[in-house]
Amino acid sequence: MHRLRTTVVRLGPITATQTAKSQSQARSAAVGGALRTFQPIRSYTASVSAEPFLNGTSSNYVEEMYYAWLKNPRSVHKSWDIFFRNANAGAPPGAAYQSPPPLGGAALGLANAQAMVGVQPNVEKLVEDHLAVQSLVRAYQIRGHHVAQLDPLGIMAAIDPGPPPSDIITSNDKLEFYGLDESDLDKVFRLPTTTFIGGSESALPLREIIQRLEMAYCQSIGVEFMFINDLEQCQWIRQKFERPGIMQFTLEEKRTLLARMVRSTRFEEFLQRKWSSEKRFGLEGCESLIPALKTIIDKSSMNGVESIIMGMPHRGRLNVLANVIRKELDQIFCQFDSKLEAADEGSGDVKYHLGMWHRRINRVTDRNITLSLMANPSHLEAVDPVVQGKTKAEQFYCGDTEGNRVMSILLHGDAAFAGQGVVYETFHLSDLPSYTTHGTIHVVVNNQIGFTTDPRVARSSSYPTDVAKVVNAPIFHVNADDPEAVMYVCNVAAEWRATFHKDVVVDLVCYRRNGHNEMDEPMFTQPLMYKQIKKQKGVLKKYAEKLIAEGAVTRQEYEEEIAKYDKICEEAYARSKDEKILHIKHWLDSPWPGFFNVDGQPKSMTSPSTGLTEEELGHIGHIASSVPVEDFTIHGGLSRILKGRAAMVGQRVCDWALGEYMAFGSLLKEGTHIRLSGQDVERGTFSHRHHVLHDQNVDKRICIPMNHIAPNQAPYTVCNSSLSEYGVLGFELGFAMASPNALVLWEAQFGDFHNTAQCIIDQFICPGQAKWVRQNGIVLLLPHGMEGMGPEHSSARPERFLQMCNEDPDAYPKFSAEEFAVRQLYDCNWIIVNCSTPANYFHVLRRQILQPFRKPLIVFTPKSLLRHPDAKSSFDDMLPGTHFQRLIPDSGPVCEKPDGVKRIVFCTGKVYYELTRERKNRGMDDTVAIARIEQLSPFPFDQVKVETDRYPNADLVWCQEEHKNQGYYDYVKPRLRTTVDRTRPVWYAGRGPAAAPATGNKAAHLVELQRFLDTALNLDAFTGQS
Repeated sequence: MHRLRTTVVRLGPITATQTAKSQSQARSAAVGGALRTFQPIRSYTASVSAEPFLNGTSSNYVEEMYYAWLKNPRSVHKSWDIFFRNANAGAPPGAAYQSPPPLGGAALGLANAQAMVGVQPNVEKLVEDHLAVQSLVRAYQIRGHHVAQLDPLGIMAAIDPGPPPSDIITSNDKLEFYGLDESDLDKVFRLPTTTFIGGSESALPLREIIQRLEMAYCQSIGVEFMFINDLEQCQWIRQKFERPGIMQFTLEEKRTLLARMVRSTRFEEFLQRKWSSEKRFGLEGCESLIPALKTIIDKSSMNGVESIIMGMPHRGRLNVLANVIRKELDQIFCQFDSKLEAADEGSGDVKYHLGMWHRRINRVTDRNITLSLMANPSHLEAVDPVVQGKTKAEQFYCGDTEGNRVMSILLHGDAAFAGQGVVYETFHLSDLPSYTTHGTIHVVVNNQIGFTTDPRVARSSSYPTDVAKVVNAPIFHVNADDPEAVMYVCNVAAEWRATFHKDVVVDLVCYRRNGHNEMDEPMFTQPLMYKQIKKQKGVLKKYAEKLIAEGAVTRQEYEEEIAKYDKICEEAYARSKDEKILHIKHWLDSPWPGFFNVDGQPKSMTSPSTGLTEEELGHIGHIASSVPVEDFTIHGGLSRILKGRAAMVGQRVCDWALGEYMAFGSLLKEGTHIRLSGQDVERGTFSHRHHVLHDQNVDKRICIPMNHIAPNQAPYTVCNSSLSEYGVLGFELGFAMASPNALVLWEAQFGDFHNTAQCIIDQFICPGQAKWVRQNGIVLLLPHGMEGMGPEHSSARPERFLQMCNEDPDAYPKFSAEEFAVRQLYDCNWIIVNCSTPANYFHVLRRQILQPFRKPLIVFTPKSLLRHPDAKSSFDDMLPGTHFQRLIPDSGPVCEKPDGVKRIVFCTGKVYYELTRERKNRGMDDTVAIARIEQLSPFPFDQVKVETDRYPNADLVWCQEEHKNQGYYDYVKPRLRTTVDRTRPVWYAGRGPAAAPATGNKAAHLVELQRFLDTALNLDAFTGQS
């Protein structure tokens, strides 16, 4: 009889007679084949204890009776007729069986039986009703969030107009959508396996089903998760939000939550009282953010997390610093003092952009936790990939391959989360092998407004969080005026991250009590919204009243908690008046223990030789030209490349790729981790690098020879990135922040691709040290050169980088000769080079690690020089005692009779080879000197002066292949003039001004090239000009 209790499989309209026919045919066929089959009509939910006759050998008898009844209901006893009809009508367990009518009261018994049975059994209706309930449950799981009570202001419908989903039961007339009506509300339905609203019960009345779904999905929490394509993850979320009685908190938890709400609220009120006319981008309207973050941190600490890196915009930043990171309050308050002296170093930054690093005991878990809030600019969301990069680095350095010990939390504003493309770029890094941080918790402070812009004109999606769906991240919307719901959601978010190591979003739907800042008037643009906000009772008061009504706290205890924190603030305010100078280093977000002296200064001001021994060069060259793995089949073309490398090693020379190999290999051998990232960097855009070898016969089998340099070497990470510049460069910047003992490089596919990452360059890399006293040694490799290939991919826009150098072009640096070079490097904001030889490229990469401080390095890398026969370096230029050459002087015939030299041409990069070829063709090797300025910033004033003094009778020419309004001319000219004390003019040879970086016509390109070479080498070209 258990077969009578299995799931319905025939769903089409069918009569009892038709069913009986098909069942008889099936039974006959089964008997003939010695196998009985049964196509069940419905599921019997009765247990054996409820209907004890359905067991043992009697089940066969009952089955025979059932088949007979299906053929002709009159062919069986009335009691069986009633039983089968009741069972088909959905009678609850034990109620299907009715006693036979008594002999003396046949009429009464028959009336009762007919009342129980009602109309003829309707199998189709029964099936439809159960499917309707299943659809109803699914509708709440998919769309319940649309009718959840998420908005504390109650105006969300005005912001995002549209009728509620028709399949959500907001009133009894909606039951018609499912073919149900009010008479079905008390009918019991078996629950599908995709819901947990029953708890320990497997069947519930429809009324209770709807009520429990409302409680799970339509109160202060709205859950978006049904787009996730993983059943286990969906079931996990259902359990967390559907099980009855889940949101139960202990008395201690409620009191802790209240105390955190007090601190969050009173901190803002204190600042408002003391500095009512100061910008601070307060948290009023979303005070529950502080307990939200602290809940995430507590739960994560409980799960074993030891370090959390955070990024956030300006709103609420001071409150987070004070109450989450635990920055000393007096250090925050003194920032409001207008008499506070300027920063002790650099430009400093406004208080709501500064970061902080702090290690403390988590009071809930009694475990150590390190919290780092990254400094960031006003450019919203720009810090997202930087945080991810730093998180990845910390995980890498502590061997945390699963993200169990280090994690990231990113805070967002609603308008920026929807509007800024870098959010999407960062999400798409979340599951890439070399970029994943194994899950980030995103917290959106959803003010329902962006500065003055309504959501209805700020985004096309229903929610600002829809971007997270691209990586299957669950989204938990929560009414920020319900602190307990916020706390529960944050606990679930932290558990999700610990369980699945995937991103999750908490959308705190709140409001902004003031304008964009405290000085802004929001009534100009959102009058109705702000009328409602003015009436809105603060969340602290609402929650305190709730707890007092419950008896969880007394009013006296509540007032004492407020007085206690107010006293802490007043005492800190008194101490803050003793602060006379702003110490930016107190706000450092990424300390490097042991790298600097105690006072933050370099341990030395010397830069050691960057050369290597002959043996080291030979060993690394051998690795670069071999496959250090057995039975590994490489591409035939690559075999030729490796043979070519081996030949160069034998001849003691190296090209660009081999020079890079020498630099990387030696640093790895010395224990320096190297990470090279960017689009197609494993092979190299121009097929020159080949740092990852692919087996031609085995899918996904690779070999990285660089990881076979030495037994105890540092690991080498080389990874092709997603097709993103903004996100990936930000990520690598963050990675480089974590430790000074790593060489982190980002290579653009072509130099001009950096312009889509301009925000990271302008706001972080260029001014980072000045604003936040945060050194960084990231390296940008930007392929650059006019090759006649059109306007795109020709120029890496050197003029932009040079314009942002902090060096004075009109002042000759006053340093001693011994420390001139290193002092210049220490004072500059970044280093810009355009190397013309592999040896110099080798040295500048090694110098980046061996120098006693860290500066960003911008390298304009070549394209045609990668394989140019003259662009090779001897091992002699890379041996011990050799250094990076900031300027490479002319070492040819001009050195013999410098007084006879009529012109000295200064240049940089690839154009040198074109100039020397043209000079040789013209037979001018003894009258024109050509000097290469390899390091453009800091400008090598001292070495340029040596060259200009060496050729006293020579006129000065700057030659470049770029257009006059681009490239280096406007940067170099005033510095050359300063070097010669303005005694000689500086002439220009190069392309004329233009809007585009290069011509798209090959013939025009060659004409332009010949024209400026003529100018550079024609000794009469500038005669008569002044």
